[in-house]
Amino acid sequence: MTKALVNIDSVTGGEGACAEFLRQTLAARQFEVELQPVSPGRSNVLAFRGTPEVVLSTHIDTVPPFFPAREDAEWIYGRGSCDAKGIVAAQVTAAERLASDGMDDFGLMFLVGEETVSDGARAADAAPRGAKYIINGEPTGNKLALGTKGILQVDIRTRGRAAHSAYPELGESAVEKLLDILADLRKMPLPRDPVLGASTANIGVISGGRAPNVVPDEAEARVLIRTVTDSAELRHRIESLLGGRCEFVFVRDTPMLRMEKLDGFDTSVVAFSTDLPSLTRWGRPLLLGPGSIAVAHTDHECIRKEDLVHAVDLYCQLVNQLKKTMNDELAQHSAISHQHSAKQAKKMNPQIAQITQIQEKE
Repeated sequence: MTKALVNIDSVTGGEGACAEFLRQTLAARQFEVELQPVSPGRSNVLAFRGTPEVVLSTHIDTVPPFFPAREDAEWIYGRGSCDAKGIVAAQVTAAERLASDGMDDFGLMFLVGEETVSDGARAADAAPRGAKYIINGEPTGNKLALGTKGILQVDIRTRGRAAHSAYPELGESAVEKLLDILADLRKMPLPRDPVLGASTANIGVISGGRAPNVVPDEAEARVLIRTVTDSAELRHRIESLLGGRCEFVFVRDTPMLRMEKLDGFDTSVVAFSTDLPSLTRWGRPLLLGPGSIAVAHTDHECIRKEDLVHAVDLYCQLVNQLKKTMNDELAQHSAISHQHSAKQAKKMNPQIAQITQIQEKE
């Protein structure tokens, strides 16, 4: 299934064909399937067995450019093989195994738009289904992630005055303004966290100017910071640094996330962000998936077949363990409720006897 999914071009914004492939695939496997519209031609895929208490989820969009699948004895290559279509295939296979073992009340959720603004996750979060746990799939090396960094993105625009480059004194360079601002941003100390490590900043895009012989009248930059603490203080510091010097807008603010540890799973901390901060109404979050983030988004993206097989086992183990935890918690709650009711009844018995005696005397 991984190769079939990789061979469907689903760069963010064009996920429609991949969603329809999964709808047909899951319906044929007797899941109750729903396409949840996100924007024209784009839908999330939701598939359930009963009322979902635990949901396996990942995304079906990829970064550009698309390139098709190929394989050798050990690896599957192609855009999305690691991030995250191999994970989709592993989760579908795990769901089939769970269903064949008699498991019910679980589900699958495959989202669009994770690689940009998580609009698929936000659409899903507007219509939760009562799940107690969500297991998100991203390339963590099949380790349970204890935390993910957040994202704070700021887009910056400077303006100047165009002039002939032979007479720069007649103009005002927007590029030089931008370079000064970016230099100051790079000098700004960033927060650290004992678990998540250091915040990092990346000046990912710079553009500006019109020609080499023209003093540039505008310039732009897009800066993305991987955050490890609440972003409020960092936003304030950036606003203070940029205020009055340029136009700027915070276009994304995804919080960092801490998750729980479970017995029986290797753990790690990852520097990337996921859809999970936008899925706050789908239960307690966990993050695990096959593959290495080091090859995601590259021209040699790939995933080891053996890791896909291992991921199926891990997803089944996770769902079973979480379902057992919920059953144990329910049994404990019932026992406490029973004890409370017994105590209340014991308190009431003398009162009932006293009332009976009074009625008999009357």
